Amino acid sequence: MIRNVLVAIFGVMVGAAAHAADLTQAPEPAPVVETMPSFVWTGGYVGLQGGGAWLNSDLSVPGDSASEDFNGGLLGAFAGYNYQMGDWVVGIEGDVSYNWNDNSFTVFGANTEVGTDVSGSVRGRVGYTLTDRALLYGTGGWAVTRGFVDVAGAPKEKETFNGWTIGGGVDYGFSDNVFGRAEYRYNDFSDKDVGGVNVDLDQHQFTVGVGVKF
Repeated sequence: MIRNVLVAIFGVMVGAAAHAADLTQAPEPAPVVETMPSFVWTGGYVGLQGGGAWLNSDLSVPGDSASEDFNGGLLGAFAGYNYQMGDWVVGIEGDVSYNWNDNSFTVFGANTEVGTDVSGSVRGRVGYTLTDRALLYGTGGWAVTRGFVDVAGAPKEKETFNGWTIGGGVDYGFSDNVFGRAEYRYNDFSDKDVGGVNVDLDQHQFTVGVGVKF
């Protein structure tokens, strides 16, 4: 009799334990912690750049025309602001440079010096982050330069040429605040009449630079 009672009690205890195990909830998974990138492009920046420029000048007067290519260096500064959205970066940038790309040659039987000196641009930028620190971007907008024609025996004429620019490049963050840059741009400065000569200017330029973001 006692043995039967003990067996019954043991059976009830085993069943209760099994039922309790069924009611035990599985532990909730640990929350996923998103890791923030170690480097972000959002913010303002300034920098210096230098490189080479290849300027083409098409000159024409009624009944005659000429075309000359000449190369030179440039040195300047840039400033802008970026805003990063995930892997994409948008921004605006301006720059100003001094160009050493004037040349002397004979046009229409007279010694003539043609070139540009000061140039600049205001551009939009759209980029994609290849890594946290490498930004591949395209850029385009308004471009301006001051051109001149100096014909022997005549006053030196200067004019401001307005046009457009397009290009692209790569920015790379060396540290949280310092980045390097390599960029190519094509500048079409359009044409103007300078000293009775129609001057049409376009330019290829390649620059490298270093900037500080804040």
